Amino acid sequence: MADHSCTTISRRQFLPAIWAAGGLLASGVAWPQTPSSKRLDLHHHFASPKFKALLAAGKRQGWEVFQPYDPTKDLEAMEKGGVATAFLSVTTPGLYLGDEFNRTERDRATAMARDMNDYGARLVRDHQGRFGLFAALPLPDIDASLREIAYAFETLRADGVGLLTSYGNHWLGEKMFEPVFDELNRRNAVVFVHPTDAPCCHNLANANPATLEWLTDTARSILSMIAADPRVVTGRGASEASPATRYANCKFIWSHGGGALIGVASRVVGSVTEKDLSGTPPAGSRLYHIRRFFYDTAGSANPIVMQGIARLAGASQIVFGTDYPFGNPAGLAEGLDSVGFTAAQLRAIDRENALRIFPQYA
Repeated sequence: MADHSCTTISRRQFLPAIWAAGGLLASGVAWPQTPSSKRLDLHHHFASPKFKALLAAGKRQGWEVFQPYDPTKDLEAMEKGGVATAFLSVTTPGLYLGDEFNRTERDRATAMARDMNDYGARLVRDHQGRFGLFAALPLPDIDASLREIAYAFETLRADGVGLLTSYGNHWLGEKMFEPVFDELNRRNAVVFVHPTDAPCCHNLANANPATLEWLTDTARSILSMIAADPRVVTGRGASEASPATRYANCKFIWSHGGGALIGVASRVVGSVTEKDLSGTPPAGSRLYHIRRFFYDTAGSANPIVMQGIARLAGASQIVFGTDYPFGNPAGLAEGLDSVGFTAAQLRAIDRENALRIFPQYA
């Protein structure tokens, strides 16, 4: 099986030719040439016609936002926000409308994963250089997900996979998902993670799950990855055989600045004293993995979250993300200007940090 890192030659050859030609794309849209126009948007959603119909039938939160989705309008929003390339992914509720995960739902989710991945790959081909693809997987169906990984990387040449923080009442670091992550680890895959609300927690405190629960579920999923036993509150040492250590070849990108991570850092990460943050964490420790993960800016362009993540994980681990079509690329970029980052840090967040994940887009 081919490693997906070998699938980037065409883009690497294509982009210099585009710039040399004055920035004209196959789609006919002019590539903006100003320094701020080369942002890489790692949190960007899309919907195929079949997926739009599925969402309309289920009417889960946000379904109406996707009904007018159109690649041309998407590209226009990218231009206004100075986004050179957007990496497409599936958002909440994912490929399942309900919580049963029965055979009928799994068959439908498997078919929808293929439809969305084929549609996303078509956008990548039709608008070369403007879109990347985080392939959808029909989890929690392990066998179907393994087949889709092979198809996504070997046939579609996807840039990575896009997962949800939980499936049913199970979070990503749990043993049931090991076969999928072992395969992703073997492929040195990029894993983009978007929050959802698990069956346990749809309507807690009579609140919209987007208000608190999605952020909490992100912190839960991070904990499940960095802790050998997530029931243990603290864990500084390098002796923990955590899932994140097992999947050391995967590059994880967590949405919304890590969700609730900053507020629960001392519980999830363990000791975060000035001495801890100023030193080098032991390899394999919780803080070590927190500092190798990446965190996007979507819904988090405020000084509390951004400066907190910069202190905990390093500004070098923050990547630009907009949550389009829920977020506005231009508005997000403007918001980042007021969170206290230096010009050099902003340039890194716009593009340079993401290039450490995707050097082929340089």
